[in-house]
Amino acid sequence: MDSTELRALQAPLKDQYRNDPNSAVITLKAQGALDDQHIACKVETGRALAVAGLHPATGGSGAELCSGDMLLEALVACAGVTLKAVATALEIDLRHGAVKAEGDLDFRGTLGVDKTAPVGFRDIRLSFEVDTDAPQEKIDQLLKLTERYCVVFQTLNNKPNLSAVLTRK
Repeated sequence: MDSTELRALQAPLKDQYRNDPNSAVITLKAQGALDDQHIACKVETGRALAVAGLHPATGGSGAELCSGDMLLEALVACAGVTLKAVATALEIDLRHGAVKAEGDLDFRGTLGVDKTAPVGFRDIRLSFEVDTDAPQEKIDQLLKLTERYCVVFQTLNNKPNLSAVLTRK
């Protein structure tokens, strides 16, 4: 695909987002399940090979993974593993657990339709459901420590210093 083809794909979307800004806001989601036997979280991606591409809201075909979905999947995986590790450390028996993340994107920012629209997620919600007999104070501690030690959660929560480099080969 060249820039002309890309512009042709995106032009109707950009017009739509200019005319109806709410249509540019899409909620992406990811979820996973805690492993019953190991400190692990199984993230549902639905694909054996991770190939990233444009989201359909920006002109993509939808055949490839969206990096926004992948970010949420990384959060689910990290939070699930962290929750399981913390539960193990605190000796909290989790019979079952599920982790969900969803985030809201306004694609007007990504496509440059509206310079005031943010590029990236404006809200991300992470939730856990656990089946346990642990007392509430232990569950509260589990959540607090999971938030504290989940690398992806903390990376998103405390903006890292970012840099980008483009080198010619």
